[in-house]
Amino acid sequence: MISANGLRKKFAALEVLDDVSLDVRPGAVTALVGPNGSGKTTFIKIVLGLTRADAGSFSVDGHLADAAGAYRRHIGYMPQAARFPENLKVKDVLALIRALRPDAPRDEELVSAFGLAAEMDKAVGTLSGGTRQKVNAAIAFLFRPSLLILDEPTAGLDPVASGILKEKIRQVRAEGRSVLITSHILAELEELADDVAFLCDGRLRFAGTVAALLERTGQTRLEPAIAALMRIEGARRSALVEPATTTGWPTPAPEAL
Repeated sequence: MISANGLRKKFAALEVLDDVSLDVRPGAVTALVGPNGSGKTTFIKIVLGLTRADAGSFSVDGHLADAAGAYRRHIGYMPQAARFPENLKVKDVLALIRALRPDAPRDEELVSAFGLAAEMDKAVGTLSGGTRQKVNAAIAFLFRPSLLILDEPTAGLDPVASGILKEKIRQVRAEGRSVLITSHILAELEELADDVAFLCDGRLRFAGTVAALLERTGQTRLEPAIAALMRIEGARRSALVEPATTTGWPTPAPEAL
């Protein structure tokens, strides 16, 4: 569903993505994981068209990304914290979103499942964080996208609402659509993920099924398997830098030069 080839991105001298090639397959939930600063957010922003890669290319559902951005019609995005006009009522926000694609097929199941009918006449600024997140989720799924990008989707949701959203994700997967999900709650990813893409220092260090990751790390659960990858990368970093010199600055090891 996403096919990325050789994506590179620099901000000044910092290389945030370094030759990242990743396929997110149809009918699967792919967990995008990695330590803070690993390049996850930049990768998502490039796919969403919010920033441009310096090199490389990608397509979504077979549609090559270009400056026109038509491929984005196939994406539903749920940010970690959505921003809506505080003075608008919930019904007005949904009406504005629906008007963007008047002829597109709709899926309003989450509007009903979350009980948002009772919130329609409330201003967004008066909503709790959890209710805002429900509106956020309902909008992401609204146009039946081929690809859903979910950034910390259950943040702020109560257990019942979280369960509803997870079941919706499973339904989307069963329909052959794709989900790219990030979350710091690894137990949540363990429930949902079929595949794992692990970024570290801007490089894709692992991409494959959860089963393949467990086999590679010798673990039986996803959380310790990801922790094992992080330890491996931590050891690799340490091996590239010698102990501090008398000046107090670390000296790169010869193989790092």
